[in-house]
Amino acid sequence: MFKLFRYSADRLPVAIILAISCVDLYLYFAVQNTYLLLLYWVLMIFPKVQICAWNHHHQHTRTFRFKPVNRVLEFFYALHTGVTTNLWLLHHVLGHHQNYLDQTQDESRWKRSSGETMGEWEYTLNVGLTAYPRGYQVGKQHPKAQRAFVFCTAVTFGIVALAVWYKPVAGLLLFVLPMITGLFVTSWATYDHHAGLDTKNVFAASYSNVGRLYNVLTGNLGYHAAHHFKQGVHWSELPQLHEQIKEHIPPGLIRGVRGTS
Repeated sequence: MFKLFRYSADRLPVAIILAISCVDLYLYFAVQNTYLLLLYWVLMIFPKVQICAWNHHHQHTRTFRFKPVNRVLEFFYALHTGVTTNLWLLHHVLGHHQNYLDQTQDESRWKRSSGETMGEWEYTLNVGLTAYPRGYQVGKQHPKAQRAFVFCTAVTFGIVALAVWYKPVAGLLLFVLPMITGLFVTSWATYDHHAGLDTKNVFAASYSNVGRLYNVLTGNLGYHAAHHFKQGVHWSELPQLHEQIKEHIPPGLIRGVRGTS
């Protein structure tokens, strides 16, 4: 039997995300009203920020069985999140996950060089502005992934540039601004995952959030200690993994109450 998805749990979130992409494309070609497009951008900031979590999951465990289909999905992910093909693979999977216990090396480091903890805005700007160069730097140790990152980033940015050239206002409000917003809001959202937890203990180096609403929206990203314990585990299986290891997680690092947001 032909199977496109590697995990059936991905079908609904991918359908929703691609539906949003279809709305974006329709508005790009059909709507001329600047104020309506501006309102749409503002209203879609929160939904599109959630897409960043699903892009993250895809970088850990590819959604489809076939590379060309994954590349198409990654293009639309990039339009929503500002994170192109293999950027999170390099920066996050091969970078941050290997180095998050060492703040001198972590690609998403929350410590200043002085050893002090960054504030949220400082961290957000630091991680957001350095995401692409740090991802490229990690890629020097992974040339095949780096080449795909550079090529797909060039293609994505080229298409976006053409969209802005053809319809400047629509291109800016439907693609450019959401990409910038997605990248920096994603950076801001990751501050609470590890900031202040200076330890070599994998179970004590992440905050976990077991709140139901948070995990529905982010694909169980709240089970963050479990995610770092076994980063290759598919997002749909993280709650079960959390149950297996939760006794090792310090109680103060588990936020939220099961069944609530």
